[in-house]
Amino acid sequence: MQMNPNKDTRLCMSLSGRPGNFGLRFHNHLYEQLGLNFYYKAFSSQDLTGAVGGIRALGIRGCGVSMPFKEDCIALVDELDPSAAAIQSINTIVNTDGHLKAYNTDYIAIAQLLETHQVPKDSSFALRGSGGMAKAVASALRDGGYKHGVIVARNERAGRALAESLGYEWQAELGPLRPQMLINVTPIGMTGGPEADQLAFEAEAIVAAQTVFDVVAIPSETPLIVRGRAEGKRVITGLEVIAIQALEQFVLYTGVRPTEEQFQAAVAFARS
Repeated sequence: MQMNPNKDTRLCMSLSGRPGNFGLRFHNHLYEQLGLNFYYKAFSSQDLTGAVGGIRALGIRGCGVSMPFKEDCIALVDELDPSAAAIQSINTIVNTDGHLKAYNTDYIAIAQLLETHQVPKDSSFALRGSGGMAKAVASALRDGGYKHGVIVARNERAGRALAESLGYEWQAELGPLRPQMLINVTPIGMTGGPEADQLAFEAEAIVAAQTVFDVVAIPSETPLIVRGRAEGKRVITGLEVIAIQALEQFVLYTGVRPTEEQFQAAVAFARS
């Protein structure tokens, strides 16, 4: 990638517990293709307050926020867009002259994917997870008309709170339940994690399901997605989520919306 930064180059970044290359390659590819004087860099930090303060102090235009910072960042910004305020979880910070406004483009991506994959709205579902991303997914399901769901979370306090706030049930484990859609919103299956080779749901539940959805993006083919494909299920991948939410972040940072062809080319480049 040919970059020619100068004193006027605007910096965008991401904060993640496990930084990856997708966002960096996606955004920088589009900057180059569209002739925008921006540069994107991925970071992790043990000092979240200092990192967000640095966004403000250094004039960094935008920041993507990933696990495990989606909720803890809320207290550090100045304003929440309705997309973030409604679910109290953020994944995007936009800095305008020192004013930090937070958004949630994960919610937008989930809602789009449920529509494009034509997941029946009467599908029962089990969602494993209770963190910031789980809030975005569960909220999109609720707002999309999916009424029959259970939140599966070992953390009873967080799991019950999420379930009750959206009108769903909570269980510590899936048990004998066999819903039509399985959704993993935990690090199970994530590259580099302690459960990288594990299935987020029991094999019997995958066989019984109609739709398998894993928000983990690294790898794009998680053990859950691989098993779902092998069983002939409708699958929705974390790569699809990360691509759409990155596109919406790009628009927020730059004010420019790429064409569909430019978007798909950026996704292909980021994956290569």
